[in-house]
Amino acid sequence: MSKLLKIGIIGCGGIANGKHLPALSKNKNVEIVAFCDIVEERAAEAQQKYGTEGSKVYSDYRELIADPSIDVVHVLTPNDSHSFITIDSLEAGKHVMCEKPMAKTASEARAMLDAAKRTGKKLTIGYNNRFRPDSQYLKKVCEQGDLGEIYYARAHAIRRRAVPTWGVFLDEEKQGGGPLIDIGTHALDLTLWMMDNYKPVSVTGSVFHKLGSKENAANAWGPWDPAKFTVEDSAVGFIKMENGATITLEASWALNTLDIDEAKCTLCGTEGGADMKNGLRINGEENSRLFVKEVDLSAGGVAFYDGASERDIDVECAAWINAILNDTDLVVKAEQALVVTEILEAIYESARTGETVYLNREKVAK
Repeated sequence: MSKLLKIGIIGCGGIANGKHLPALSKNKNVEIVAFCDIVEERAAEAQQKYGTEGSKVYSDYRELIADPSIDVVHVLTPNDSHSFITIDSLEAGKHVMCEKPMAKTASEARAMLDAAKRTGKKLTIGYNNRFRPDSQYLKKVCEQGDLGEIYYARAHAIRRRAVPTWGVFLDEEKQGGGPLIDIGTHALDLTLWMMDNYKPVSVTGSVFHKLGSKENAANAWGPWDPAKFTVEDSAVGFIKMENGATITLEASWALNTLDIDEAKCTLCGTEGGADMKNGLRINGEENSRLFVKEVDLSAGGVAFYDGASERDIDVECAAWINAILNDTDLVVKAEQALVVTEILEAIYESARTGETVYLNREKVAK
């Protein structure tokens, strides 16, 4: 593992500076050599803080990916540009880490997956919540069969009042939606991964535009501008899988509730259950008695790769770089992320039409 991977960053906004750049800067197997943003000053600021000597600044991503020395690109732009930037980067010979969600639409996500298969380059999506200590522990519990067949689950992404008021979060055209596609995507990814079930057959959903029109609303990041709030403020989905398992997904940025949780799931199986709502709890039956086990995650760790810290974003980064350097399987596969996007799109479609959306109709007929 002597080769240093050369990394290019496309999109130098909040997610780059809050997640990817700090994590990459800790990894001894990479050097960040290129920074691109449509606002060139942002790219220059990121370069000053995180760039290696001789690193370059661009305002056009096509110039960045034209550099043959760059091995890996991180696509950290608004959702509507994930697909074409990722595809162009893959076809330019780069491995790609694209932030969640995979794309604004399912057709765009499928095109990304096709490009990865066609080029033979690695493509992963930024579902960092899989790398939390509680997530890793629960995944092992599921893999060991401790819960049995997981036939009902709830995916939680509920904020009481935490609407992001910066950037393009409230712009439906740029993002494709609000809390459902922004934080609901994390909860759904986590739930599907725990169940190891990626075969949805029907989706029914509702989205709500109830609180976004309020003036001077109480909010964690200050009041939003109702004129710019073009996305939903909350959404729910009911998902049925091919094997009969059912998932409910709930997502909100603004909802009058005290039952708040984000990027969490509840699992119900034939042999036991688990939830992440108040720490990680496993429940079941033993010796004709019910039990609840609260898992202490303060001891031990999830540092699967030498030098990885406990922070999910650092472990995610280490796993991604390790997969490239050693040509191993990805933890977050593009095929899995595509299913998440298909379900999210189906929830929006169901809410718009008032009808259940059927996926894989030939399987439903069976």
